[in-house]
Amino acid sequence: MKRKNSWFYFFIAPIFIALVMVIIVPLILGIYYSFTNWNGIQSTKMVGFANYVAIFHDKGFIDSLWFTVKFSIVSIVLTNLIGLSLALIVTQKFKGNHFLRTVFFMPNLIGGLILGFIWQFIFIKAFSSVGDLIGMASLKDWLATPDTGFWGLVILMSWQYSGYIMVIYIAYLEGMDRELLEAAEIDGANIWQRFRHIIVPLIAPAFTVNLFLTLSNSFKMYDQNLSLTAGGPYNSTQMVAMNIFNTAFGQNQMALGQAKAVVFFVVIAAVSLTQVYYSKKREVEL
Repeated sequence: MKRKNSWFYFFIAPIFIALVMVIIVPLILGIYYSFTNWNGIQSTKMVGFANYVAIFHDKGFIDSLWFTVKFSIVSIVLTNLIGLSLALIVTQKFKGNHFLRTVFFMPNLIGGLILGFIWQFIFIKAFSSVGDLIGMASLKDWLATPDTGFWGLVILMSWQYSGYIMVIYIAYLEGMDRELLEAAEIDGANIWQRFRHIIVPLIAPAFTVNLFLTLSNSFKMYDQNLSLTAGGPYNSTQMVAMNIFNTAFGQNQMALGQAKAVVFFVVIAAVSLTQVYYSKKREVEL
């Protein structure tokens, strides 16, 4: 037994060391630096909560936080609806369903920066060309306004992650007891009744997982935001991650940027833990 424990600690040690060095130590140092006037090289004195007070007087940060919240709500709903719809389609028995699974999942394999530039070309060039052909001026300059920039980011997010979310729903859908669906069909339940009263309760854990993944990815999105709109026009589509980066590296206010990062971490942790708690509670009720 002692030899087994020794081997366990031997194999777990590299992972544990990496976790401490990459996650735990930077987190602790970041919290410490947020209470100083750190400029990226050195800190000369402690400033207490001055950086945190400054955050709530920073209109750019508040606006980016509100934009991120709106974006996250819309993208979470759309991504999960699309992902679940695709999963329901490809779990049906027909030729080509496995091929469609691959096609729907492929956007998730493309890097965020590349996706941003691809969709930037589509929104600016392709949409403008279509607008010229059909005489619809609203399709021109798609990323030039805050509203169209917002929906451009939502479309990109939904297109990229729906296939990944689909795979998780597929795993739970294919793990269901099909006899329950057959029994309900024999008893006269229609498609909607079978979906609502049988499928949804059985795949409830999938909703918990996918809501957590889409929530965290939506809040933390940076590379797609950078390559698609770069926060424009006039920072109206700037998300929190980009605001933190610009504060720390663009304005060279490292301590203030770190304080923003700490606040952002607390917000994400609180929202994610609340979501998981209520989703788990919902699973039990179902």
